[in-house]
Amino acid sequence: MTFALDINTVWFFLLGLLLTGYAVLDGFDLGVGALHLTAKTDEDRRKVINSIGPLWDGNEVWLVTGGGALFAAFPEAYATAFSGFYLALFLLLMGLICRAMALEFRGKQPMKWWRSLWDTVFSIASIISTVLMGVALGNIALGMPLDENHDFTGTFFSLLHPYALLVGITVLILFTAHGALFLLVKNEGNLYSRLRALTPKLILASYVLLVVTTTATFIVVPHVLDNFKAFPVLFAIPLIAFLAAAYISVAHKKMQDFKAFSSSAATIALLFLTFGLGLYPNLIISSPVAANGLTIYSAASSEKTLYIMLVIALIGMPLVIGYTVFVYRTFRGKVKLDQHSY
Repeated sequence: MTFALDINTVWFFLLGLLLTGYAVLDGFDLGVGALHLTAKTDEDRRKVINSIGPLWDGNEVWLVTGGGALFAAFPEAYATAFSGFYLALFLLLMGLICRAMALEFRGKQPMKWWRSLWDTVFSIASIISTVLMGVALGNIALGMPLDENHDFTGTFFSLLHPYALLVGITVLILFTAHGALFLLVKNEGNLYSRLRALTPKLILASYVLLVVTTTATFIVVPHVLDNFKAFPVLFAIPLIAFLAAAYISVAHKKMQDFKAFSSSAATIALLFLTFGLGLYPNLIISSPVAANGLTIYSAASSEKTLYIMLVIALIGMPLVIGYTVFVYRTFRGKVKLDQHSY
């Protein structure tokens, strides 16, 4: 396999950039949601929520933009993915909607049962959404049963095979550790102390699952190594990812919370880059009939459309990045509760 620097390849990596941005940014607030119930007092749960309160909806812009880019640049892949993952995507969207409802409704009433209800909804929705994202990644890597019209011929439960579930659990633990590291950056006091004790266990679990999932991938999905074997220099990327993952623990032990969180973000970004390089030039792999799959060429819009969209992307993406930087700079620092907090 060779890498051709054409407009289709450019859009493949632009799409990857958007989805990677979503994984890094929304990954930590999904992880925060998964951890939410570990905070025992109402004050601590409010601190957890307010750590992501100004950020979570902006983070999801990256997912919306990525979905729009997939629809416009590779419409046939969009149609096939949404038909194959229809129920899974419906559940994912319901999870994201329930997360938003929980964040907004929790503080509307003072009753303990009311707040506990929405705390539970927030945490469960975050966990389910994260696992479903990982399951989708596992199926994309392994391949889906497609017919000659690129229609999905399996069922929702056929997507829940052991490898996909392993990827789903791995993504959940990675995001949960990522969320814990973010909470350490944003908090202090008793909540900080409890998180300091919990985070090493999450980091260790993420290391173990990364090794297990990587090993399983080499065995179950050997085709993801084809591009790396053709261009051995690419092996530097997953190697750097594992080094960044190793540095998380070093920075955490030194109480360098921001460096630990940044290393976690780099690890996730590099893992997604590794995934994209292993997938290229495929968008949706068909299994067992490989000829029924979709690539960046067979699923693409016209070349003219891709070039017009590239101009729009070059204008729009700096705005999204600039907005993200502005929001994060504006709300940097430790969480302080006041009358305007969640």
